[in-house]
Amino acid sequence: MDLIELTIEKAHEGLVKKEFSALELTKAFLDKIKDLDKKISAFITVTPDSALSQAKKVDDLISQGRGIPILSGIPLAVKDIILIDGVKCTAASKILEDYIAPYDATVIKKLKSQGAVFLGKTNLDEFAMGASTENSAFFPTKNPHDLNRVPGGSSGGSAAAVAAGFSVYALGSDTGGSIRQPASFCGIVGLKPTYGAVSRYGLMAMASSLDQIGPMTRNVADARIVFEAIAGKDEKDSTSVEYQIPDTRYLPTGDLSKGDKIQSLRIGVPKEYFIKGMDPEVEKSVKNAIKKLELAGAKIQDISLPRNTDDALAAYYIIMPCEVSANLARYDGIKYGYSDSGAKDLMEVYLKSRKEGFGKEVRRRIIIGTYALSSGYYEAYYLQAQKVRTKIIEDFNNVFKSVDVIVVPTAPTPAFKLEEKSEDPLSMYLADIFVTAVNLAGLPALSLPCGKTASGLPIGLQIIGKQFEENKILELGEFFEKL
Repeated sequence: MDLIELTIEKAHEGLVKKEFSALELTKAFLDKIKDLDKKISAFITVTPDSALSQAKKVDDLISQGRGIPILSGIPLAVKDIILIDGVKCTAASKILEDYIAPYDATVIKKLKSQGAVFLGKTNLDEFAMGASTENSAFFPTKNPHDLNRVPGGSSGGSAAAVAAGFSVYALGSDTGGSIRQPASFCGIVGLKPTYGAVSRYGLMAMASSLDQIGPMTRNVADARIVFEAIAGKDEKDSTSVEYQIPDTRYLPTGDLSKGDKIQSLRIGVPKEYFIKGMDPEVEKSVKNAIKKLELAGAKIQDISLPRNTDDALAAYYIIMPCEVSANLARYDGIKYGYSDSGAKDLMEVYLKSRKEGFGKEVRRRIIIGTYALSSGYYEAYYLQAQKVRTKIIEDFNNVFKSVDVIVVPTAPTPAFKLEEKSEDPLSMYLADIFVTAVNLAGLPALSLPCGKTASGLPIGLQIIGKQFEENKILELGEFFEKL
């Protein structure tokens, strides 16, 4: 049995049956990280001592004959923008290079209560700003499918860790596609939950009205398990919501070869997501996936989301930098993090610390956001972008009156080459064209593999649902995996 190939369900089953121990499982992943991560660079920090200690506690419970939750003893990786008490949390930025987290994020606390094993912290674009994980202040991460290509971003380290077999699952964060796009590039499953479904407490804020933590896994069933473990109301996050995750099943769970069909599921396919310049292999693979769902009984409807590509991307790249400008004001060289010790006065501390501590992309977004919020420009840029955001929400609401879910590509291309877009910010921003509208509307969305290019690069299919209908998109994802 190859331990590093196991899903959450299979690993749990093996632990309970004592086919292997949590220590053996954890050591298998730590050994693989040690052997291969020098090529991929998925991790910023690896925590072997604490991981082995956590695994031993689970083995002790099993040896005592006590039952364990499904995530007990299962090794995971965590994006290095989510706090774990006592572990370095850098946000892949020089300004926080030596920062040690003083408390657990709520999602970490929930996973610790289940006995999860934390292998370490994964690389990302600095403060989650990027689509390639090349904007990390420390090193770029490579795509396990092709080491000359990017893993996507900003949760590229987490996606690469799962795809390379360094962890059973990982946590990422999604502000404008940062879970789904790298999931597509690395050939794994990524879930961006409804805004408010998962607490953001302990997630370093990038854009507070858009950020959301979610799971990155090997299959859809695992994404459901992790989501259900981390979801729920948190008194420390006023935007979080308490809601009952329904057990309702909409689709057949039996043997598809016996003719089980999807019953009365309406799938919307917006024409705006199949655009000029889109990679032909991506378009073909996604359309084939939609055809499979139609043959399985789904009702496919052509729909229109007129503001969801160009307008959504433009609005996102105004709203997000404005919130970045406000959230990153706290990194001033005084409170914590990097501080220039040679500055002569307070203003010089601010200027030098931020210039030397922040990378080029972070500084670019701070400047854009500060400009858009400044006197005389607020109405022209930020206010206008928020009006567009309202229209995007209206478009989704109108479409969801006639369909249950929306199916689109996750990204317009497969993974691109390292440094291919790093000198062209606008070209890099276009990698997010199919994913930002979901964040602006606060909807849940799932990316899962639907094929590969002729050269073996993964292609992702994105399923978008109504607010708090994660169960429906997860179920359709599981159904598609069977197809």
